[in-house]
Amino acid sequence: MKCRAVILAAGKGTRMRTELPKCAYPLLRKPMIRYLVDALKQSESVQEIIVVVGHKKEIFETMLEGEVTFAHQAEQLGTGHAVLCARPAFQDLEGCTLILPGDMPLLSASLIEDLVRVHQSSHTDLTVMTTDMEDPTGYGRILRNHAGLLKRIVEEKDADASLRAIKEINSGLYCVRTEALFQALSSLSNQNAQGEYYLTDIVEHIANKGSAIAYKAPRSDCLLGVNDLYSLSLAEAFLRMRINKQYMLQGVSMINPETITIGEEVEIEEGVVLHPNTYITGHSIIRKDAIVGPNTEVHNSTLGERVHARHSLIYDSIVEADTVVGPFAHLRDRAHIGTHNRIGNFVEVKNSTTLHNTKASHLAYIGDATMGENVNFGCGAITVNYDGVHKNRTTIGNNVFIGCNTNLIAPVQLEDDSYTAAGSTVTKLVPKGTLAIARANQVNKENYVEDYFKKRNGKKTEK
Repeated sequence: MKCRAVILAAGKGTRMRTELPKCAYPLLRKPMIRYLVDALKQSESVQEIIVVVGHKKEIFETMLEGEVTFAHQAEQLGTGHAVLCARPAFQDLEGCTLILPGDMPLLSASLIEDLVRVHQSSHTDLTVMTTDMEDPTGYGRILRNHAGLLKRIVEEKDADASLRAIKEINSGLYCVRTEALFQALSSLSNQNAQGEYYLTDIVEHIANKGSAIAYKAPRSDCLLGVNDLYSLSLAEAFLRMRINKQYMLQGVSMINPETITIGEEVEIEEGVVLHPNTYITGHSIIRKDAIVGPNTEVHNSTLGERVHARHSLIYDSIVEADTVVGPFAHLRDRAHIGTHNRIGNFVEVKNSTTLHNTKASHLAYIGDATMGENVNFGCGAITVNYDGVHKNRTTIGNNVFIGCNTNLIAPVQLEDDSYTAAGSTVTKLVPKGTLAIARANQVNKENYVEDYFKKRNGKKTEK
């Protein structure tokens, strides 16, 4: 049976206290709606995804371009009105429609499949996913008739004390026969506490005219909706431990796993050791027997086998096998570090490449540079890559020794087997096998200190 999915993502999410639309807010550096779209794409039942956008719709249109069909809710008049705004995106009314809130990032593809399967096997017009919550505050309550069948959903703001005591809540997930859906939506009224067209009102309409059932999910944590920054933290904690458990069972060692955060798109091989306060996100890959942390962030980067990175930041970079990074190093913007390198204390590498056995052990900046193998980058040495208008490149050959406090003024080239003297400012080619000395001759002024203090004291006396 043909099945579409409609994601409701038009709201502002004012309780998040952010300029971003709520469904675009990041969870482990990944927008919330992205989790839902990915889960739907993994589901074999869903053939098309429609996203209803409104507030700052261009953010979603850029984020999901080419993956979904967009519908626009120009004025937020309720969830029922939002689904009606999706009607132009439907080419026909065949099959069934999944309706999902865009702020439910923990929903899995398997749970979506369960809902569709129950709906189709029951031959019903509407299936609502429900769950029991110890604290149901904020959720619509499920009202059943004397026979226990689904009767209607009552929003909390319209519920009296007896209805608010009900623990079974509406998750916000529906699977509904498409033709019955739009028939029910056409009959909605906004005569309620919010003055909005509630999607939940279709339940009573369909239950009276056709058939509606409730499918109670076995667990409530996967159905957590994110409405504010506190609920976001709960979702993050659940997602973190779900991912960490999976990796620990696959042979990844974690010390204090409750302090370790791993994104859904990360790949970690067995034998890796993660220390406390490690944060790995984006499309990152950590190869076998690497050691990461403590206090290290890795984002959209690859760490090779036996890499040891600690107290460091690694963004959009590649670190090859057997290299040591840190403590307090910063790799960014397509840094590519070769094998058996040492990128040490307070070293920053940006958009630069190194080969085998190159070392920058402390206090250095390497920006927009290409280096060979067996290069030693001395303490305080930097590539001066910006001339105020353009970023320029430094090229360093093999077996080069760069003395402490050397300034390499790009564009400049140091050929193989060359040296620079400490304190030099190099502006021209350093040929192969030569030593470049580019500093002023030392001048000693005798009796300078004594004369200085005499003059200073004399001025004080005059005052």
